[in-house]
Amino acid sequence: MSPQSPADPRHAIETVFRLESPRIIAAVARLVRDVGIAEELAQDALVAALEQWPRDGVPDNPGAWLMATARHRAVDLIRRRENYARKLQEIGRTLDTTAPPEEPADPDDIDDDLLRLVFTACHPVLSAEARIALTLRLLGGLTTAEIARAFLTPEPTVAQRIVRAKKTLATRNIAFEVPYGPEREARLGSVLDVIYLIFNEGYAATAGDDWLRPALCEDALRLARVLSGLMPKEPEVHALTSLLEFQASRAAARTGPNGEPVLLRDQNRRRWNRMLIARGITALHRADATATGAPGPYALQAAIAACHAHAYTYEETDWKSIATLYGLLAARAPSPVVELNRAVAVSMAQGPAQGLALVDALAAEPTLRDYHLLPSVRGDLLARLGRTAEAREEFERAAGLARNERERELLLRRAAEPS
Repeated sequence: MSPQSPADPRHAIETVFRLESPRIIAAVARLVRDVGIAEELAQDALVAALEQWPRDGVPDNPGAWLMATARHRAVDLIRRRENYARKLQEIGRTLDTTAPPEEPADPDDIDDDLLRLVFTACHPVLSAEARIALTLRLLGGLTTAEIARAFLTPEPTVAQRIVRAKKTLATRNIAFEVPYGPEREARLGSVLDVIYLIFNEGYAATAGDDWLRPALCEDALRLARVLSGLMPKEPEVHALTSLLEFQASRAAARTGPNGEPVLLRDQNRRRWNRMLIARGITALHRADATATGAPGPYALQAAIAACHAHAYTYEETDWKSIATLYGLLAARAPSPVVELNRAVAVSMAQGPAQGLALVDALAAEPTLRDYHLLPSVRGDLLARLGRTAEAREEFERAAGLARNERERELLLRRAAEPS
């Protein structure tokens, strides 16, 4: 133990627990086969640290200390169960009946457990909202209050989602394992979609006073990177990581001094993070190298993001290639939102009139009825065609639909721009 001032242990506990809690929960869940109980045991280890570290000092390896403490408590819990013999038979030789070692022999030994936790938290039996909440709780280290604040949802609602998700996993007897074959393929899509949704909410917040929520972006990118390391042969995992690296590279340029949104064409590209762009390129190369067939949806989106990353100015953007890629994406994963994005790319490659024709074809799409970006895109195309009065109406309509205050302000400013 190394001596610390009374204030130091608490700060160390908060920092270490946030970083290590996913691995601790994952390792303990492998023993107790219940993510809810595993989280409780991890919290017990945290309480023990709060009691002991201020008195005894911070351990030389605090993460290993928390891990060993949680595993000790897991073993004690299993020993107390009436069906201990049956549990031992299920767990087999993976559980030593003596106290576990104080430190894991190799931190990478629990990587498989972490992967199992990712797939368990994102099981298809849970709703999309429950998967996001549970994933942020278990793997992002966010509190219930933080998740509620991030998604502008009442805290009791988020708490209920998490509790129900844990109960569902327990009552359905969901195996704590990485599935294989067709089941794995189906589950992996759910995992990637949840990470993507988390990043998107941080990248362009649906509602609230802030357009960006960097913490959500960081959590999602961290999860994608972990998954890439754990599943090196899955092209779409690398592709999603590449996409998030490219998108995150623009974060510093996407808002002005007062937090107002800065459109892509107006961004100072010298503020784009070249290191993240390089990481995105590397991940995209890995996706290409591991692919055995046509590129998947995330690979196509990453390729689109790469086109933007390679353009040092807005005018240099290869819109023709982007329009082509969106056409492939629309065929691979059709959706009205993809079609709307394709319309923007077509308008840049072929002219606003061509783009407007595609947008107008989406006007009757039910899923876009309250989607503020549809009138926003239409307003931009009308403005480029010199139809300013119509453009103003579209921007005002978009502002009325927008739930994010920053985005609403931007749309109203565009509506007020002189003819």
